[in-house]
Parts: sequence; structure tokens; C-alpha cells
Amino acid sequence: MNKLPIVVIAGPTGVGKTALSVKMAKRFNGQVINADSMQVYRGLDIGTGKITLEEMEGVEHHLLDICHPEENYDASQFQKDASQVIKKIYEEGGLPFLVGGTGLYLEGLLYDLSFGGERSMDPQYRQSLEARLEREGASILWQELNAIDPLAAKKIPIQNGRRIIRALEVINQTGKLFSSQSEITNRQSRFKELLIILNRPREELYDRINRRVEMMLKQGLETEARHLFQGKENVNFSSMKGIGYKEWLPYFEEQQSYEDTVANIQQNSRRYAKRQLTWYRNRMKNQHWIDLSKPDYENQAEALISEFLDEIKKEKQ
Repeated sequence: MNKLPIVVIAGPTGVGKTALSVKMAKRFNGQVINADSMQVYRGLDIGTGKITLEEMEGVEHHLLDICHPEENYDASQFQKDASQVIKKIYEEGGLPFLVGGTGLYLEGLLYDLSFGGERSMDPQYRQSLEARLEREGASILWQELNAIDPLAAKKIPIQNGRRIIRALEVINQTGKLFSSQSEITNRQSRFKELLIILNRPREELYDRINRRVEMMLKQGLETEARHLFQGKENVNFSSMKGIGYKEWLPYFEEQQSYEDTVANIQQNSRRYAKRQLTWYRNRMKNQHWIDLSKPDYENQAEALISEFLDEIKKEKQ
């Protein structure tokens, strides 16, 4: 069997991925690979809901706290790093658990999307696009993308500046249309994966998200964000544009109330959860959905993984 087996546990922010992944990793001799784009950064702990050493319960975790907030870390680098970790875990006789909610990281790794080959993205080109986004607005960049790659533009909301920039970057770096790399119908995964998507009823999920933000505040989110925003140059770091951090800047500059800041974090988190669910439904293949509001969800997950491993054993025979 050429394809390495991995278990993917994905789901929207706040759904409960961390707790279930640790239980399943302990049950099946697994190691966890972080697939959350913000948890790779040191110091971004409370606002990202990063797992603590105690919560790991002895399960080895990878790709957490691997770079400083001022560094750029993207899907291309994750693709390389995660591939190496998966191979290492497999060689050690363990089962890799890929856990997180960043859709592009999951998709890029599983389907080996091209992010510019061995060449990294051009930072000057990215900076010029980000400057234009601030100066001209997302709609102008969207029109530019639409002129080059209308299929890609059709799938990206006109106000989603970060996704528009990402598409333009890939086109600039690879010389290929972004849409040509995005079709999922016939593409094959480079791994033999079990893809588990966790979810809850919408009202329950949104309530959990709101309460999660309140808990982050009690844990010191404001202090964490204030420390990270020290120095004007920090505002432009990719790490500072994550939900739970970017909303604090107007408050620190006395342009927004504390109450509005908290409400914005909660609202942006809920909207992000909705976008994540849409991504999983549209971009990932062979999904197994588990409703965490059901009392038997752990048994469901365990049964899926057991069946998956039994299938692998049969293929080896």
C-alpha cells in the first residue's frame, strides 16, 4: 500500500475537536498534527484556543508553536511540514491524527495542491496586493481576478480580500489559473484518509462560541492581544489578522468600546464557523459527519476509526 493512512478530524471553531481528538489518539496509539493556521504561532494561545500541556494527556502534538508572530507561515509551508511529520509518525508505528479547522491547510495537504512548487510566494507581490487592498478595496482586486480567472472569481466573495489575494498570488507564482487547481471532482488524495467532520446544531454551536469567547476573556485574552500588538509594525503581521486579535486594535486606539470589541469577536467567530462548514461541504470528499450533541458521538468516532484500520489491515494481507 503506497498511501499512508491518516485520520482527519475537522470542524468549525469551538465545536470540540481538541477533546475528541485526544481521546481517539489515546485509544488508537495516535499522534496529533495541528492543522490550525493560527496555532502555529508562539504567544497566540488564549485567542486561538490552543491546547494546554495538561489537556494533551500525554499525547504527542506536532506543529504547535513553531514560529514567531512576525514570521509568515502559509499553506505551502504547512504542506511540507505536515508531510514530514506524517511520515515520521508512521515510521514510529503510530497513527497520524490531522486535527484543525483551516480548510486550505487540510485541502492543500490531502490533495497536494500547488502553492508555487519549491519557490515560496513573492513577499513583495503580497505586500503590494495588501497595500492595494487597504487603498483601493477588495472589489478592485476582485475585478482584476475576474479578468484573469473568472471561474475563481465566481467562487470568491467580492469582499473577501484575503482569499482574492491568495488566488492572485498563486496565479502570479505558478502561471496557472487558480480555478484549475481548485476542481475537486476527479482529484485523488495522496493519503488514505478517514475524514471526520464534527458539527453541532447551529444554535448550540453559536452558543458555545459565544461562551468560549467569554472564557477567553477571563483567561486574559485582552492582555495577550495587547502584548502582541506592541509596536506599530506588529499590526501588519499575518498572525495579528486572526479572529480574536484583530478586533482589539480599534479598542486599543480608543476608537471602539470594550463591549463592541467582544461582540465583534463573537460575531466574527460565528461567521468563520459558518464559512468553515461551507468549505468542508464543498471542498472535501468522502466525509463522515458526527453530531457532537448526540450522546453516542464518541462511539461513532471509535467505530469509524476501527473500521478504517480494519480495512487497512485487509489491504496489507
